[in-house]
Amino acid sequence: QVQFVESGGGLVQPGGSLRLSCAASGFTFSGYDMSWYRQTPGKERELVAAISSSGIPTKYIDSVKGRFTIYRDNSKNTVYLQMNSLNAEDTAVYYCNAGWYAARTFGNIQYWGNGTAVTVSF
Repeated sequence: QVQFVESGGGLVQPGGSLRLSCAASGFTFSGYDMSWYRQTPGKERELVAAISSSGIPTKYIDSVKGRFTIYRDNSKNTVYLQMNSLNAEDTAVYYCNAGWYAARTFGNIQYWGNGTAVTVSF
């Protein structure tokens, strides 16, 4: 069973930092690109950052470039998202998944974890 377990979210003041973690299981983690997504109420889930299976290259949406860093530890089947200089627009539920352009399916099923909520506010 493919599983994604996100953690590390919370309440942080503007300008602060958080590190999100995503533990993946049920597939050969080191063989897949991985991505972080985020979603706010009433909006579609958007891909925020992606990392190749080897760790290089990476990509980011424009609004987080220079502030967020995605990296992975294939020995721990875990992908991370270091978020710095957070602002209110980063408030969302963050999810991880396999894939570079879109979430991969496994056996024609797209799996999602519960996500981890990030709130940026005073």
